Amino acid sequence: MQFPHLAKLSGLWHGIFTRHLRDGQVGAVSPFNVGYRAGDPDSVVAQNRRRMMVAAGGAPAVYAHQVHGAQVAVWDNARNEGDIRLDGDALVTNVADTALVIQTADCQSVLMADPVKRVIANVHSGWRGSTQNIIGKTVESMTSRFGSRPEDIVGGIGPSLGPCCAEFKNYRREIPSRYWAYRRAGDLFDFWQISVDQLVTAGVPADQVMVAGICTRCNTSTFFSYRGEGGTTGRFAAVIRW
Repeated sequence: MQFPHLAKLSGLWHGIFTRHLRDGQVGAVSPFNVGYRAGDPDSVVAQNRRRMMVAAGGAPAVYAHQVHGAQVAVWDNARNEGDIRLDGDALVTNVADTALVIQTADCQSVLMADPVKRVIANVHSGWRGSTQNIIGKTVESMTSRFGSRPEDIVGGIGPSLGPCCAEFKNYRREIPSRYWAYRRAGDLFDFWQISVDQLVTAGVPADQVMVAGICTRCNTSTFFSYRGEGGTTGRFAAVIRW
C-alpha cells in the first residue's frame, strides 16, 4: 500500500507491506512475516526480507533495532553493501538507493520525505515512543543534520492501532497527563491524532500529512496485530527510499 501524496514525489519509492505475499506467477498467497523471533524460522524471515527488498527495487536496507524508545539513528554512509541494523526507533538518511525499514504489528510507522533536500525518515512509534515525541525528534534530526525545512516535509502515518482499539486501562500510570486530552470513550486513546499534532507542532503543514486510517487490530486478515492475535504474531514492514 502507498500514500498518494508520497507516491507522486519524483524519485521516491515507499510501501506498506501486508501480512501476505502474492506470487504474481502462480497466484499463490503466503504469510509474509519479516520479523525475527516472531513465530517463524529465521530462514523463512530472511527469504521474506529478500523478496521484500526486491519489491522495493533491490536497494540495501537499513533496519532499526526497535526498543520502544525515542532514539533517532542517522545513516550517512554511501558505502552500504549489505543490510545494516542501527540502534534506535527512528531512521533518517539522505543516501540514495538505501531503504529504511520499520517493522510493526500495532505500533505506527511514520514515513517522512523532504523532496527538496532529498532526505527521508522512517519512524517506529509505539505508545512509549509517542509519549516521548519521537516524531518531533525525528523532524529535528532531519533539520539539524541535513538542513531540511519542516515546511517541505511530507508525512504518512501507517496502519496501526486506531482510536477504536488503543485501550490503556492503566493510562494514569503509563501515559503522561499532557496526552489525556486524546482520551476517547472509556480508556481508548487516539494516537493517530497525537502523531498528526506532533508533526504539525514540529512545523510540518497539516495538509502534507496523511493518516492511513486502518486499524491493525480490526484488520488482522491484512496486517499482523500484537493485540488482536494474543501477543504471538509476525511483523509487517514499512519501507521508504530515494
